[in-house]
Amino acid sequence: MDPASLPEQLSVVNEQVLNSSSRSVTAAVSLRRFLCYGSESATYSTKECALGIENALALMQFIEGGRGCEVVDEIRRLNLEGHAVRRNPSLFALAVCSQHADCKTRQAALRVLKELCRTPVQLFTFVQYKKELKQGSGMWGRALRRAVTDWYNSQDGMSLARTVTKCKHRAGWSHQDLLRLSHMKPTNDTVAVVCKYITKGWKGVQETYGDKENSDDVQKVFAYLEAMEKAKHSTDEQELIHLIEEQRLEKEQILTNHLKSKEVWKALLKEMPMAVLLKHLGKLTANKVLAAGSPDVAAVCERIQDESALKKAKTHPFNILVASENYKRGHGKRSKLKWEPDGDIVQALDCAFCKNCDSFCLQIVEPTGKRFLVAVDISSSLSSVTHGSSISTVAVAAAMCLVIAQTEPDAQIVVYSEGSILPCAVSSDMTFMQVAAQLIKTPGGSTDCALPITWASENDKTVDVFIILTNNQTLGRENPADTLKTYRQKSGVFSKLIVCGLIANSLSIADPEDRGMLDICGFDSQAVDVIRNFALDVI
Repeated sequence: MDPASLPEQLSVVNEQVLNSSSRSVTAAVSLRRFLCYGSESATYSTKECALGIENALALMQFIEGGRGCEVVDEIRRLNLEGHAVRRNPSLFALAVCSQHADCKTRQAALRVLKELCRTPVQLFTFVQYKKELKQGSGMWGRALRRAVTDWYNSQDGMSLARTVTKCKHRAGWSHQDLLRLSHMKPTNDTVAVVCKYITKGWKGVQETYGDKENSDDVQKVFAYLEAMEKAKHSTDEQELIHLIEEQRLEKEQILTNHLKSKEVWKALLKEMPMAVLLKHLGKLTANKVLAAGSPDVAAVCERIQDESALKKAKTHPFNILVASENYKRGHGKRSKLKWEPDGDIVQALDCAFCKNCDSFCLQIVEPTGKRFLVAVDISSSLSSVTHGSSISTVAVAAAMCLVIAQTEPDAQIVVYSEGSILPCAVSSDMTFMQVAAQLIKTPGGSTDCALPITWASENDKTVDVFIILTNNQTLGRENPADTLKTYRQKSGVFSKLIVCGLIANSLSIADPEDRGMLDICGFDSQAVDVIRNFALDVI
């Protein structure tokens, strides 16, 4: 559902223009914001809010207006194109559509279920949303049973075996619940083995397939599940390590008691997913699994810097930055865990961030073609901790400046405090540390978040998107939203304004009726994607 192709008006009360060129917030924009980050408002927060009908009014307008199938198409499009930075709002909207009175809307929603629910967690979440929306009444009709059955039957046996043993339950649901309630009937032998394992356990699999002559594919799944059972009950460390290496078992499939062994962790390291590895670098160093100068450290450093591995894992450069800053800190955020950061790992993380940032910008993010002005507030120290990311605000500001500099050919970066604004020489060939050094100026005065817009106006700078980064809770005497409107009138450009309150729990700068304004509370990797969506008129 391309926004530009939508009909001009909703067939409901309070008709609104839906084309993307409108400067006011339309129903279509509100819907896309909800699907993107879970709120119809002009505020993205790193803290996710609860989802409910009461904060999805545009969604309900479209559905009640007889346009439920278009909503389903839009849910699918935003997810497949990568614009939905959070998955749960889409799952909630899909659940709403799947039980609407209109038969075509229900069918359309359940038809895309297996395409949008890629993991058991997402499937369980969708089912739980349906339960909450039904408020206790029966929901397991024929259509839902068929959709859940299709989810399981659409996977090959080995993939399903890995999936269901890594995530057995979530959101109050288990695979056993879903198979029982959907009256699941496997359509191939390998899926049948996994379903038997879910419903009857390993004993049931042995009784059915143990003494039988099975196909190679069934035998493979049988051997994998057998390895899982052995891993659960093994008291022999070497046997467990052999099972991990032979069947590529992952951390989630190993009992907590077995994770006390350094050798078990070393075995897991070889095939550990990138996100899990980055998350546990501190723990692995503290527990001496990664000992200074060891082959294991060398192997980890090589993996972290492998551009193809980072790209395959879809590792966002901001997540590498968070991992790097957390590792350098030498202790957990809330736990008592402490470690001495390994110099080689620190260097590898810094190198990985720069490499991944280059790769991310060149191969994944196409330039928007917009004229950007990024303004960093230095009226107070940038050493505060960013809300939602647990790293310093200067690290976030430097990363954002670097991403913009590498992505956008027409971008200017400045630093400002009350009464003064200075151009900041940030180029695409600079390192993260060089950019951070440029931003660490002597702080002074009080903040004035309208100053960058005033400066652009006075110096005849044409700007499509203003991005203002501040770690102050108070934003100055002038209202940036009013200053932006004055700038628009003078320049003749419908400029957009994004204010990032890096330590803020809430912001109320953006005019809720103005499509060209957005507040961001805190900062995380998803905020980078929200900014891009906003600049490109997606939301």
